[in-house]
Amino acid sequence: MTPSYGRATTVEVPGASPESAVPVRLLTTSAKEVIEGGIPPLWVRGEVSGFKAHRNGHWYFALRDADAQVNCVVWSAMTRRIPAPPDDGMAVTALGQLTVWPVRGDLQFTVRQLEAAGDGLWRKALERTRANLERDGLLDPARKRPLPPHPRRIAVITSPDGAALHDIITVARHRSPDVELVVVPARVQGEGAVESLVAALDQVGRWRQADVVIIGRGGGSREDLWAFNEEPVARALAACPLPTISAVGHEVDVSICDLVADCRAATPSAAAELAVPSRREVIARVAGLAKRLAGSAQRREERSRTALRQGSARLASAAGRLVERRQARLAGVAGALQALSPLATLERGFAVARTPGGASLSSRHHFTDGLPFDLWLRDGVVQAVAGAARPLPEGFGTPGSTEET
Repeated sequence: MTPSYGRATTVEVPGASPESAVPVRLLTTSAKEVIEGGIPPLWVRGEVSGFKAHRNGHWYFALRDADAQVNCVVWSAMTRRIPAPPDDGMAVTALGQLTVWPVRGDLQFTVRQLEAAGDGLWRKALERTRANLERDGLLDPARKRPLPPHPRRIAVITSPDGAALHDIITVARHRSPDVELVVVPARVQGEGAVESLVAALDQVGRWRQADVVIIGRGGGSREDLWAFNEEPVARALAACPLPTISAVGHEVDVSICDLVADCRAATPSAAAELAVPSRREVIARVAGLAKRLAGSAQRREERSRTALRQGSARLASAAGRLVERRQARLAGVAGALQALSPLATLERGFAVARTPGGASLSSRHHFTDGLPFDLWLRDGVVQAVAGAARPLPEGFGTPGSTEET
């Protein structure tokens, strides 16, 4: 059987003739697929130009050098991974994918990561956050609260799987096994860390059963620690109604949370030392206070005894002087009474005439001839009978007179 061959047919390439022209959409889409398939994601270095932040959250700018430029876009979902938006003229390196935007046919570079030369973006983000917090008074040292001297329960906000929690537990148990530690799990780095830390702080604040709160994590890179520099976390920490300790990274690491918290600890272990008093130190301090109290009581007793002795001596001296004054007054009164006593008058040679009934006869008119009376002398009584009465001689008893009775 002899095979038969038909007429050969040709397949026309799209766009090879006016009849096979392709739509613009197909052209730009094909260009997008070719470029993305042929050029993998890569880092590009350039200078930022014409930066604009759209209200939908996307960033638009161009990367340029002396000879060329390429339009760039950072979608809103990616901006959260970049510390701060770049400034015009800032030298940066960007990781992204070169592509075509089919709608307009524009070549653009879709940025996934952005880093400035040195620490420009990180420093800008820190300065911006710090300025916002300082403007609201959240960095004012006057608002910081003292830590409780003897906490019974401590809330620890950190990763339950991190070394920081192990360090805190070890130090706290060594210093005082009676202190209760309550772990509030939270993501401390990566996607969702900010939201997790804010939620943990809100939970502790609503619970309010702890005496102090420790928030932090162990050491890491700048990117690993960055969640503790985010403004939402700092504001949630400042709003916590309980005293707070921030312990982020190592001694050289200082975060925004360190500035907002009531107390900053260089490490998680140092945070446990600040929060938990050492039982041995407390016992030694109590013993020292007891010794000081006993010494103070003894010194006070000695001062009281000395004061009592001095008071007794002053009282005895005052009583002696009072007795002497009273005795002198009494002697004076006795002398006056003695001078006024009738007996003293009789002692000086005078006599008193009285009727047998005891009535005084002080005038010659009281006497009648033949009247019996008693004459009282200093050493006895003489019974007498009155004769004729006559007045005193002239000049008797006047001043200067020496006539005797």
